[in-house]
Amino acid sequence: MTDVMRELLSILDLERLEHNLYRGRSPQVGWQRVFGGQVISQSLVAAQRTVDAEDKHVHSLHCYFMLPGDPSVPIIYNVDRIRDGGAFTTRRVVAIQHGKAIFTLAASFHRDEEGVEHQMPMSLDVPPPEELKTQIELINDSKLEIPEAIRRFWARERPLEVKPVNVEHYTTRDPLPPRQSVWLRMTGDVPDDRALQSAILAYLSDMTLLDTANFAHGRTGFDARLQMASLDHAMWFHRQHKLDDWLLYSQDSPNMIGSRGFSRGLLYARDGLLIASVAQEGLIRERAKPTK
Repeated sequence: MTDVMRELLSILDLERLEHNLYRGRSPQVGWQRVFGGQVISQSLVAAQRTVDAEDKHVHSLHCYFMLPGDPSVPIIYNVDRIRDGGAFTTRRVVAIQHGKAIFTLAASFHRDEEGVEHQMPMSLDVPPPEELKTQIELINDSKLEIPEAIRRFWARERPLEVKPVNVEHYTTRDPLPPRQSVWLRMTGDVPDDRALQSAILAYLSDMTLLDTANFAHGRTGFDARLQMASLDHAMWFHRQHKLDDWLLYSQDSPNMIGSRGFSRGLLYARDGLLIASVAQEGLIRERAKPTK
């Protein structure tokens, strides 16, 4: 297990301060703001800690990002126990820093039930992860002209490996269909704990998703002339998975208007099992002046 994977598991082990009140910290890696997937996953952990029924598991969450998180100070998570029903339980979490709400999450938990089943099949056109290069391997490929901003970002150590299927989005300024697929894999064993597995899925669900909306315009999120920030995020958990192998994250962007880009994603296990669905809208705005 890598050090960054150990750190991820550590930051997801929130400190209990009081009844319904928890404290989380951020990795000190020099980022200017807290990664959105971190605050989603920590908020989910806080909500999970207040669900007493062991047979109820998260099936959906809906979030709003209100202010950027400050990685230099802890985040306080205040849980509202909205409802405890027979089959469903509902929680609302507010994340607070510097006395202000920076994020809110509503999550619903459901007792497993039997029922009819179907799922959208995974695309058969996607090459397996063994035939693709990781982001680290891509930036070391002298044949690819990858912009320096992307190289610096991909070079950062993370608790998961990423293998883009569609590299052309990062090497050209030509407009392309707003679709992409990436293979994702954690860099260490995930404990056999369903609640923690759901939290890690929530963490990685924020990876690469919003950037899909830029591809139709020949841009990427690494463009210094763009201001980008997640506005809201929704996720539906369909099937449990141990996260012990590569996951395929298939994404598209049906719409961009009013400086808001909308993206969707499906998370599949390698064998084609649909694990979760994701939707996100984010701010994508032209800056008045490019940042350095």
